[in-house]
Amino acid sequence: MNVSVEVSYYPLRPEFVTPILDFIKRLNNYDDIECVTNGMSTQVFGEYFEVMKILTSEIHNSFELPHSVFILKVINADLR
Repeated sequence: MNVSVEVSYYPLRPEFVTPILDFIKRLNNYDDIECVTNGMSTQVFGEYFEVMKILTSEIHNSFELPHSVFILKVINADLR
């Protein structure tokens, strides 16, 4: 099953741009998913288990920065 996930990341610190760009860069390194970024969020497309495995790993990496908030919207359809 393919999914589409909209991800919004809010590092709660004065310097917030760098952690967001790092998160997006890490997602773009994966060949098994497609990422589309705009000014408000990043959309991730791919096979459900692969997308969730990658997001779990990269959100965990981002949580090394204290007080990070992620908002995810997941739909069980490919909305590209």
